[in-house]
Amino acid sequence: MLKSQQQIIADLQQKLAEQQHVLVSQQREILEQQRKMYEQMDLIKVQYGMLFDTVKQMSFQSLQEDIQNYFESHLHGLQNQVRNHLQKSYSVHKVEVDAKVINVGESLLDCGLCESDEFCNFQKTPSQCEKCTLCPAGFFQMAECSANSDRICQDRDECTESPSICGERIKCLNTPGGFRCLGITEKDAALGMCGEEHFFNKEMQECQACLKCEDGMVAVPCSTISDTVCSAAAENKLSESWAANIVLPSIKSGISQVYSGLNLEIKEKLPCDILSTDDSSLVFKQHGLLWTDLNFAVKHNCRNFLQLSLKLNGSEEDYELSGVRIEQPEGKYFQSTSLSSVAEVEPSQTLSVYLRSPNQFCNQSKDLNIYDLTTPLSLFWLSHDTGAVALNAQMSTAMHYQTNYRPTFKIISVSDPYMLSLSHDGRAIKFTETGVVKFVFHQALYSMGHTCVREGFSLISYINRNGTNRELMNVFKSGVNYRDTSISASGATKVSAGDLVSFEILSPAQCNVRYFGDSSGISMFSLIWIPSAVSSAISATVSVTGLPTGAVRNKLLDFTQVSSNEKQIQLVSSGQLAQKYFIFTEKGVASIAFNLKLIHSCNVLKVTLNQLTMDHMQPTAVAQQIGGQMPEGSIWTSVSLRASFEVHNGTLISVSLDCVRGRINQITHEHGTSISILWISA
Repeated sequence: MLKSQQQIIADLQQKLAEQQHVLVSQQREILEQQRKMYEQMDLIKVQYGMLFDTVKQMSFQSLQEDIQNYFESHLHGLQNQVRNHLQKSYSVHKVEVDAKVINVGESLLDCGLCESDEFCNFQKTPSQCEKCTLCPAGFFQMAECSANSDRICQDRDECTESPSICGERIKCLNTPGGFRCLGITEKDAALGMCGEEHFFNKEMQECQACLKCEDGMVAVPCSTISDTVCSAAAENKLSESWAANIVLPSIKSGISQVYSGLNLEIKEKLPCDILSTDDSSLVFKQHGLLWTDLNFAVKHNCRNFLQLSLKLNGSEEDYELSGVRIEQPEGKYFQSTSLSSVAEVEPSQTLSVYLRSPNQFCNQSKDLNIYDLTTPLSLFWLSHDTGAVALNAQMSTAMHYQTNYRPTFKIISVSDPYMLSLSHDGRAIKFTETGVVKFVFHQALYSMGHTCVREGFSLISYINRNGTNRELMNVFKSGVNYRDTSISASGATKVSAGDLVSFEILSPAQCNVRYFGDSSGISMFSLIWIPSAVSSAISATVSVTGLPTGAVRNKLLDFTQVSSNEKQIQLVSSGQLAQKYFIFTEKGVASIAFNLKLIHSCNVLKVTLNQLTMDHMQPTAVAQQIGGQMPEGSIWTSVSLRASFEVHNGTLISVSLDCVRGRINQITHEHGTSISILWISA
């Protein structure tokens, strides 16, 4: 009797095992059907887009009715197939089988303990836990993610749910994740025709559902023409800085001409959360505003000028953010320049340093010698959470002037037109609210006349407050005769609501100058406006007393502050470091712009930005720039240095001069020599 009962139990266990195997096979078949269903939906979406592109090239009115009928019938049939598959899947998922209850050998569905947002994928060998799929924008959930199956999502049919979503006379076609209103234009979409929680996708020419961010971490909200931008939970920084070295690329296959242009290689110094390096470019990982500084020194024998540019490469097009021209020298000596730019960057966009010559008589191996500066490339990144605004403007068309030149601007990009705008004559930028601005102005020019060389050019920036102009800074540039060159100025200052910033270039009498203005980046004005709550700025000039002269070796400059005091940045006023060091009292990012006008006979003049912290008793070099020999026939020459870096409470900075084989004869302490310091909260 006992043996017969044991046999019956064994038979029952065998039948239960067979039923379990059948259920597992059915679930695998359902998952395979779901996969094929999604493949069909993707295929139809591709065909849909291809056919729509074809329609745009043909007579739309003559084909409209036929195409509408085709899409309606085809998509209706696909939707019926999808619903049948999902109903079948949903009904089967209601059957709950716990293989662990039946102790028949080893469980077929055992993945161990999966997390609450995971399911056991038994299609893998061995079975493994995987993250539950999140329903994309424009889809709704049909079946919840369970222990043994993934979440099931269904496309939302906006045309059925809201029959008048496109209007009374415009046909609506449902698409995966959105819908298409036949005949809608981008202008109509900008007026909000796609409705709430939708945006107009320019590439697909249809309305798409706005992305829903996990945990509500929205960096940029959805608009009528752009999708939501989500930010990771770790993105809580307001600012970040980074620096690197640059070198000439290695010569491959004997090709060494600079004529066609080449990207300088960027050598990463430290890892960074906002970007990565890819040979000759920076690849951005996060949205934000970017300020870039480049100090560059070169000795070249090219028969014409060299053009140095910062180039932003996006998904649609590549363009030069800014550029400067390094003139053809009269002798063999180092020439230096500083280049800065502003950009609103997105993930996957890249930034590169580009060098080219306008003619073929420039050989990389024979005619170029780049000076090895300390971290010549530096930048700071600002989160959109700072409320900062970026602007880029180009100069007007080229014209001839003899003396003074006041450039006229044309805005090409601005992240918030309400905050920054042009004056009525186009010669100044107007600010709507109080804040701090960091700006850069590059102007390319061609000059003729010996007085150009002897007296040089002065670039003056003004701030107009309540109808009164005040000089912000004065930057000097040695002149050239029958040569192309560039003059550049960068600085930081506090502005009030209604203030205007403008520029003027002064040239000597009997010096004919042509100023260039085009879209190539060689004549640009860029700035970042930052709210005062997260930033501050001060400016200073060198002190009249204690100016270094003679054989100067690593001599620290003394400064006199000319702007009002700020809590976060102060010029040390007592002790051994008095007048030589600036001290920061809060953690953040600092951006420095230093200009020096002098007379010297040095073979090489080194300008170094030093940093002193509590961790290091000796100062370390943050950035460096050099000046070569005095141009023949010039009375004065100039050197500029720009850099961005991280600071902490107690960080000290100074500027030192080093004259190699020669003398410093005179340094101007007013017009032509200045330092501006911007601080931004971390």
